[in-house]
Amino acid sequence: MKRGNDQRARSHPAYWAFLMHRLSGLALALFLPLHFWALGQALHGAAALDGFLRLADHPLFKAAEWGLVVLLALHMMGGVRLLLIEFGSASGLRKNWIAAAVGFAAAAGMAFALSLFA
Repeated sequence: MKRGNDQRARSHPAYWAFLMHRLSGLALALFLPLHFWALGQALHGAAALDGFLRLADHPLFKAAEWGLVVLLALHMMGGVRLLLIEFGSASGLRKNWIAAAVGFAAAAGMAFALSLFA
């Protein structure tokens, strides 16, 4: 008997936590080449780095930095959640770990956003 996609599983909070962890990891992996390029500008001298830093001072870059902090927090807390579920004995607390991961990511994002305007 062939089993199709079970839509009930996709409505479970654990599925969304899994999806957010995977997507945040993919987005962070796509960010790394840009990050290494930006760091490499320092090797080309102070003028090249200053040019990039002027570009990075635009509001679009500030929003991207905020998104990066949220992605890092989501991915980190998703990983911690998986470790706690895997090695912990409190398997009934999965929804609480999901809520804690999302809450931590939101708090980190808000704290970073406040530091941008301070």
